[in-house]
Amino acid sequence: MSAQPDDVLTRLRSDWEPRFRRFVASRPNADPGHGPVHLERVVATAMRLAAEEGARADVVLPAAWLHDCVHVAKDSPERSRASRLAADHALEFLQEAGYPPACLPDIRHAIEAHSYSAGIAPRTLEAKVVQDADRLDALGAIGLARCLAVGTALGLPLYEPVDPFCRDRAPDEGGASIDHFYAKLLKLAGTMQTAAGRREAARRTAFLEAFLAQLESEIAP
Repeated sequence: MSAQPDDVLTRLRSDWEPRFRRFVASRPNADPGHGPVHLERVVATAMRLAAEEGARADVVLPAAWLHDCVHVAKDSPERSRASRLAADHALEFLQEAGYPPACLPDIRHAIEAHSYSAGIAPRTLEAKVVQDADRLDALGAIGLARCLAVGTALGLPLYEPVDPFCRDRAPDEGGASIDHFYAKLLKLAGTMQTAAGRREAARRTAFLEAFLAQLESEIAP
């Protein structure tokens, strides 16, 4: 069950969500893994997790919509600051729009803490929900497609011909798309903060592992 009455959620969806959607649509285009459909999925997942875990929708919904409102390229040295920059821009927008001030500190924290590269531990249930929702989108069939799309955009090969599955070398995310599985994606299930997130992460990680096994069977000499 949601931690807030149905009328609160209804108002968020009818009055505020269209504003969030318009705001993020006005932001510069992101890479292939972080466009509008990524936001739609993260919002949907975050709201499901919020309902299951009893998190506040008036924090989770805006944080999920706005968590990527500043885009920093994956290969940028500023990547670890992206979530803090997004939090700053999100709070400026919400303040100008007249969003309830009492919610703003928790929204800021949820946006800052969602990022894997930022390394900020989530302190609230709402931040845990948003972090889990964003990380779940990096797993499963969607996560696989996003990884390969971003790798292609960066000009990366699918795999390194020598030791493609990183058994005797450290993964190099700048070297091949499959290295990203070992540098990050296969670790995400162990970072899930909620019970609902852990269940879904296990299912989606199994899909990635099955893909890697199939790939190995096809490229083995």
